[in-house]
Amino acid sequence: MKIATITTFNNNILKSYAYKFINSYNWQFPLYVYSEDTLDNKAGIDKVYSTFDKIPQCKEFIERNKKRPIPRNAWGLLRGGRPTSHDSISFSYKVYSYTDWILNESNGYDGVICIDADSVFYKKCNSDWIREHIHRDNSMMTYLGRGKPIIGDSLYSECGYLYFNLKHPKTKEYAQAMQDMYNKDTLFNLKEWHDSYIWDNVRIKFEKEFKINNHNIGDNGGGHVQARSVVGQLYDHCKGNRKKTGFSQENTLYDGLHR
Repeated sequence: MKIATITTFNNNILKSYAYKFINSYNWQFPLYVYSEDTLDNKAGIDKVYSTFDKIPQCKEFIERNKKRPIPRNAWGLLRGGRPTSHDSISFSYKVYSYTDWILNESNGYDGVICIDADSVFYKKCNSDWIREHIHRDNSMMTYLGRGKPIIGDSLYSECGYLYFNLKHPKTKEYAQAMQDMYNKDTLFNLKEWHDSYIWDNVRIKFEKEFKINNHNIGDNGGGHVQARSVVGQLYDHCKGNRKKTGFSQENTLYDGLHR
């Protein structure tokens, strides 16, 4: 299998925590990074794509919506003055990056891993491991599910790790549908505006409309589902305040490495 890894970060994120990503990345797949900056450090990166040059719709979305009023019921950590639940701006970079690569750069590949930049890698990973644990020939994508898969009544999925089967006939259509949620501002019709809520919303529509199977590697519990999953055996998603410590206390497999 031919597989790629995709992430996105700028120089500020690189200096803050993404340096841990590139310093520890040891998976046997090429690493492609989307960035709105010219990165100061490209060590270990196979190719850098200029986000705004390659995807002008991304910059247009940000300019069009950066001053959009936030609903009073918004919740979560603030990012640039926007709470997590309704931060359409910060999370738009990775949606545009992942979908652009799937739509325009993925020819010849069998699968792509889309992963957040606040990740630290431990064990090596190859295509045999992906074939056994992640890839399913009859699934369009693999995701980390939380709760019941009913929009409005569930916990949203953990989308710091997504895998797409690039041989599935609906994958590119799904990527375009995701991008259209931002290009057409239709994501603002939903209850929440962060990317996980949008990925779920469009995935569930595809499952219902096209009878698509998708592979859930989550345990349908709350909290840090990645740390409890099979991919938690390979790397640590240091999300939220875990960026400061560089590890997740929930990831007990590697607890001994940090104490």
